[in-house]
Amino acid sequence: MNAVSRDTMLLETPFHSRVAAMCQVNDWGNWMGYTTPNAYFDVELEYFAVRSTTGVFDLSPMNKYRIQGPDAEAYLNRLATRNVSKIGIDRVGYTVWCNDGGKVMDDGTIFRFGAADFRLCSYQRAMDWLLWCALGFDVTITDETEAVAALAVQGPTSCTCLTGIGLTDLNTLKPFGMRHYQFEGAPLMVSRTGFTGDLGYEVWVPPEKAEILWDRLFEAGKDYLIKPFGSYALDIARIETGFIQAGVDFVPAEEMVRPGRARSPFELGLEWLVDLKKPLFNGRTALLKEKREGSKFRFAMLNVEGNKPAEHSFILKGEQQIGTVTSAAWCPTAKSNIAFAQLEMPEGRVGQDYVAEIYYQRELHWTRVLAPCTVMDGPIFNPKRRRQTPAIAH
Repeated sequence: MNAVSRDTMLLETPFHSRVAAMCQVNDWGNWMGYTTPNAYFDVELEYFAVRSTTGVFDLSPMNKYRIQGPDAEAYLNRLATRNVSKIGIDRVGYTVWCNDGGKVMDDGTIFRFGAADFRLCSYQRAMDWLLWCALGFDVTITDETEAVAALAVQGPTSCTCLTGIGLTDLNTLKPFGMRHYQFEGAPLMVSRTGFTGDLGYEVWVPPEKAEILWDRLFEAGKDYLIKPFGSYALDIARIETGFIQAGVDFVPAEEMVRPGRARSPFELGLEWLVDLKKPLFNGRTALLKEKREGSKFRFAMLNVEGNKPAEHSFILKGEQQIGTVTSAAWCPTAKSNIAFAQLEMPEGRVGQDYVAEIYYQRELHWTRVLAPCTVMDGPIFNPKRRRQTPAIAH
């Protein structure tokens, strides 16, 4: 049998030795070429670690691009839909960026380290697009993905666990703020950010400090029942709190094959990220036109009757199909069956009732359920501790 070349294998993150040792169910996935755990031991127990104590997620495969130079702010303002000049130093801003047709390429976060020093984090690989957009700007763009290891530390006791490894006064850090520390002789950055909708932080270190960070964190958190969690548990948490995901809830415009499959920020419920007062940014002309003439689709969060997740379901109004579900989950903390849907305009107003056509399989038998559902006015899970400053110590 031919030997397998490491050149064709999935990459391992700097935390892989620790992650692999704790992955009891040996359930792995592929995140942008990296092998990452779908689950460690039990999906629901991992989810409840995030909601009840502290959960730790290996964030290292996230694409990270350092953007520096005299025109860095102007460049990002040309690239992104939001006004980047309003992001202060040591602050983080959520944003999207579009193609010239006003369709979303990806969403991500912008970290501002200085007047002309930023990091853009994205789910999709974006270097080609970033370089194309850099024409005419005095900027340097560096792919830092492999140079920065990262953990998402999320949950009610996350601040306490991180304080236990020497990150003093972390409880005073405001949401979307950053703070810099020294850890084992190397720089460590903490941002009060995350993808769970709970109190939480993301910790960024050089790869050579990854394993000791993991060890120290789990030692500090053992009395607080700290646990790792995988992508399946993260999916439940982000649906419960209303966060969309590229490649799941929308087709990145660069990957679109069939016309009409990509979506604008307005069609994804992200109009609050679009600053049409800016004089110029990618997709502005198309978005101004859409603002005048109206969108074709509306993003909706649905509360679905019953406990069968409405994954890949059609949404019906009478006998007519008026939309499709993109994400769905039974959310244990909210005790609700939640679905994200793309609905044809003018459908999707808050309070409107529809039917989700759900199919599920048990013992090779498919069952069809027509579950009533209602458009919600916002995320069903939105705890005060997510924003509370100082963060509550446990």
